[in-house]
Amino acid sequence: MQHRANARMNRKIRRGRGTFMGMDVLILNTVGHRSGEQRETPVAWFADGEDARLVVASGGGSRNPDWFANLMACPDRVSMELPGGGPVPVEPQRLDGADRERAWQRIAKAQPRIAKYQSKSAREYPVVRLTPR
Repeated sequence: MQHRANARMNRKIRRGRGTFMGMDVLILNTVGHRSGEQRETPVAWFADGEDARLVVASGGGSRNPDWFANLMACPDRVSMELPGGGPVPVEPQRLDGADRERAWQRIAKAQPRIAKYQSKSAREYPVVRLTPR
């Protein structure tokens, strides 16, 4: 079911319509860290400066989503697709400490729903900056 929903969202993004539940969405292209297969995952993003985007590995559960493991395992094979655009190679950087906190405050202010999910989880959601190469 999730696979079909993701495929539908990816088609919308590629046609130039990249919002879901009031959030901007991009397609994150990664390579499976075990399978080696190409993966395409729609994820919400938040602006970080002129070109960079922030993504949150929430996954809604007690563990990080699979796309996060893929992103960290093969960072040199990651790209993003913004609505109506083609793939752009990016450099992912997991934010820690004060950098994460500053980014998290902006994300929580822009989308209180994510902050609410975080408050109900025992783990700290990773925040990743995607910077075009």
